[in-house]
Amino acid sequence: MSEIITNNIPASEPERQYYFMDACRELLREKSEEEGRKLTYLTDTLGCQMNAKDSEKMNAVLEYIGYEPCEEGEVPDFVLYNTCTVRENANQKIYGHLGILKNQKEKKPSMKIALCGCMMQEKDEVELVKNKYKYVDIVFGTHNIYKLAELVYENIFTEKRVIDVWDEPDKIVEDLPTKRKYDFKAGVNIMYGCDNFCTYCIVPYVRGRERSRKADDIINEIRKLVSDGVTEVMLLGQNVNSYGKKFLDEDISEKDRIDFATLLRKVNEIEGIKRIRFMTSHPKDLSDDLIEAMADCEKVCSHLHLPLQSGSSKLLKKMNRSYDKEAYLNLVERIKNKLPDIALTTDIIVGFPGETEEDFEDTLDVIRKVRYESAYTFIYSKRTGTPAAKLPDSNTKEIIQERFDRLLEEIRQISSEIAETKVGRTAELLIEEVNPRDEKMVSGRLSDNSIVHIPGAPSMVGSYVNVRINESKGFYYIGDRI
Repeated sequence: MSEIITNNIPASEPERQYYFMDACRELLREKSEEEGRKLTYLTDTLGCQMNAKDSEKMNAVLEYIGYEPCEEGEVPDFVLYNTCTVRENANQKIYGHLGILKNQKEKKPSMKIALCGCMMQEKDEVELVKNKYKYVDIVFGTHNIYKLAELVYENIFTEKRVIDVWDEPDKIVEDLPTKRKYDFKAGVNIMYGCDNFCTYCIVPYVRGRERSRKADDIINEIRKLVSDGVTEVMLLGQNVNSYGKKFLDEDISEKDRIDFATLLRKVNEIEGIKRIRFMTSHPKDLSDDLIEAMADCEKVCSHLHLPLQSGSSKLLKKMNRSYDKEAYLNLVERIKNKLPDIALTTDIIVGFPGETEEDFEDTLDVIRKVRYESAYTFIYSKRTGTPAAKLPDSNTKEIIQERFDRLLEEIRQISSEIAETKVGRTAELLIEEVNPRDEKMVSGRLSDNSIVHIPGAPSMVGSYVNVRINESKGFYYIGDRI
């Protein structure tokens, strides 16, 4: 392996990472020539859309330095697990994968294995990997995703294990390659971290405290995406509604400290963008100004994900959600008054410690009054390291399951009723893909996030077409182009 000059390494980002990307590319070129073949990689991503966005960045870096996507059934040269730790079973899933990889690496010692993401922000998990899974080559967390090339270089060139996990971020680095799943739509990080500390949630401990990106950087990134063919953006953050409250650079001028409503208006003005989505919204920070902005901005989609978690004011207080049942319903009323066609979706937890039948009935009451189009529903899972994990609970699994089944039936009934009202309507559909089950059909989403399948050809992917909805199939619709 050739010597690579390591002096004069740039100190600033992203120049430093491009230096290491080029250095890695040279190392991998030599390795590829030795092997007489292209080197391959496989990325497995667990968790939220923030993780998915991180993986897009890392995949692009891996391809820049010389790896190609692994074919199905092939043993890759580089395996990257971008982990989630919201539930402890996600951790166990990763360890199960690592067990399988151990056998593969014994047969292919040159294989590189990397772990990153939220799970790697937990000291106990890092220690476990360090001591029990010694064949893992690279370990890093959520705060230094952008350093992937530098870490790969260090591992390859020194042939030593690299563990680099930070407690806090030192900067936000976005100007690196990215590999999008779609050519015509993209996620854009507007902030990182979370300050809410819901008692059941590990995210603030592994993603860090809130920090927003500068508005000019966000706008410039979206303009670049437009020039590359993107027409729909998803603004991403653990709580986008609190955008602009905190920055890593606390010297940022007051004129640059804009809130999310103002940012939304600025994005709406960008020529070439046709649709704007965002998530996730915390109810406590959803202001009347934001509701006004959503109503005023014609490009903002008619869908809002507004996590409820519970309809019980008592449980909401135990969850540290900072709103009660009355405040939530009042917020929904204000939203619907300004946005009568809005499609609302939500998250709901059943079986939080101490939940009574009365608490559960409060949740059902909110569901009936709000009438969500769909909901992500969960049975409470104790998460070690969170305050809720220490709360006593007398509910049996049978009681919780019975409530969960009733919840699903309530949501299914309301969703079905709403779906039937859409049959016969016409709307604009963004075609996202050829239907994987029927190559004569294409599939896409309406502004309200509904999935619609229509007859079509691959050439339609990425285009906007007007459709008539002919039939509801529960979780999706069948329609025709008009």
